[in-house]
Amino acid sequence: MGISKVVAINSIVLMGITISLRNRAPWPILAALVHASALGLVVAVSAHPTFNFVNLFSKSRDGYFPWWSYGLHFWYMYLARGYVCARRKQTNEPVYTKVNEGLYVGGWPFQPSDVPPGSPAIIDCTCELPRSECVRGLPYLCIPTWDSRAPLVKDIQRAVVWARDVRQQENRPVLVHCAFGHGRSVTVMCALLVALGVVDNWKAAIELIKDCRPKVHVNQIQQKVLEEWVKQYYK
Repeated sequence: MGISKVVAINSIVLMGITISLRNRAPWPILAALVHASALGLVVAVSAHPTFNFVNLFSKSRDGYFPWWSYGLHFWYMYLARGYVCARRKQTNEPVYTKVNEGLYVGGWPFQPSDVPPGSPAIIDCTCELPRSECVRGLPYLCIPTWDSRAPLVKDIQRAVVWARDVRQQENRPVLVHCAFGHGRSVTVMCALLVALGVVDNWKAAIELIKDCRPKVHVNQIQQKVLEEWVKQYYK
């Protein structure tokens, strides 16, 4: 189930709870619940493939949110972080995995141990999670993407060119991350592996990454975008 359905269902349930409490709960609580449910519906619509409005939170290319975005969207932002942290504690999967020499794919790094060795350049494929203090000072590029969706074709190419340049010019490793290192980041890493000549095609790239990180799942939307990227940039 994609992010739009998950968030929409939870928002509708929350709105129903709010309505049921309208005559019993204090107005500040009701206002907070209405804001949270309304925000969830806005996210659900924005993340739908028809719209794919990745700039809802106004996350910059260097990974930061403007102050007003925190104020307007704090419910979703902090719930997203909490969900990532809680789920991370329930798995023994490593935060990041080496897929080739100097190339790593993984989840959101929010503490120093989540960052591979060698002061890597960071490609951030999330639109909902902030740049953490542990990667401050490292080369950084954000290509904002909704969970379970695919980066824009032009953003995949931007990331590929940027990663290739930083490897050649600074001899740095590269970490491509999303929330958990299963879909969005893997999509970009597949393109990078093809561009660097490590594999012949994106399907082989998926298999290579799966051998190292078994929980990887590149969905149909992400596969379609990879195919479009190949047609536009690597015919």
